[in-house]
Amino acid sequence: MSARPLQNWLEYVGFRCAACLLQMLSARQTARMAEALGWLFVDVLPRKRTRYDVAYENISRAFNGVTADETGLKPHPPTLTPAEIHEMIRGMWVHLFRLVAETVQLPRVMTLTNCRDITVYRNRKMVLEAFCSGRPVIILGGHFGNWEVSTSTFGLFGMPMGIVGRAIDNPLINDWFVRSREATGHRLIDKHGAAPEMVAMMEAGGNLGLLCDQDAGGKGMFVDFFDHPASTFKSIALMALEYEALILVGYGLRLPDDFINSRWSRFELGCEDVIDPVTIDADDPIREITQRFTSALERAVRRAPEQYFWVHRRWKSEPRSVTRKRLQQQAAELKKAG
Repeated sequence: MSARPLQNWLEYVGFRCAACLLQMLSARQTARMAEALGWLFVDVLPRKRTRYDVAYENISRAFNGVTADETGLKPHPPTLTPAEIHEMIRGMWVHLFRLVAETVQLPRVMTLTNCRDITVYRNRKMVLEAFCSGRPVIILGGHFGNWEVSTSTFGLFGMPMGIVGRAIDNPLINDWFVRSREATGHRLIDKHGAAPEMVAMMEAGGNLGLLCDQDAGGKGMFVDFFDHPASTFKSIALMALEYEALILVGYGLRLPDDFINSRWSRFELGCEDVIDPVTIDADDPIREITQRFTSALERAVRRAPEQYFWVHRRWKSEPRSVTRKRLQQQAAELKKAG
């Protein structure tokens, strides 16, 4: 046996052992474990290893106003203090550790008969009307809340979709997650080379589930996210226009714990916006749709910002105009120094 298969097998055994332990925990025990790990990551481990500075920069950018070096405007007064940002980062890690545990526990604790004990709904009628319209539907979410509970609920209620995501590097662990997610009727689509399957699903009138908050690089469309230009994939808008697909922007927001009256965590599944590309009347409909679903996600994140994945470099790419201005400033400073 070569080294790589052996490593995959050992990692899988370790994962299954950890999964067994997590499945044994109650909701209260899961929350306490996550709080302890959150404290460890934020207050004990080296900040470079936990990407603390990345999260701090992203939160400051999002909530402490427009920076003068990006737009030439006067910055807004800060709305979060350093201590508040620190607590938000801790809350983010606590949420992420709970998310991992809940993902493993989900197949055991959530079924069609008891999902109403776990979930409440906001703007449910809008979602049902979209799925009953006979048109393709694109469900958009972000690295926010518990997206695993959201997708499982759609499957349990007979609304299957093709879920596009990155495969886990270890094929054994990846197969476990594929079986778990497809048990509710969904179909997992690897994001690498996903275009043909996505097109086939749209042509067949099917539904897609996508995350819409990933950096699209220098060739993406820059739209505002928390008042800052963020490179966003325009393929979502292109597909919606091509196949007249309805776009639903949703979320799975963790609700405050009630360990006395609830047997598990509870979530609000909500629809922040429904975008019908047929009704878009704009000079640039692709930009209009892209900005609209990005703004909808931002509104959802503002409801509970500690449940967003702030260590993700959402503003990694920058518009060419910003890059050019920054290089000009650097050149001017070097010339002045010389």
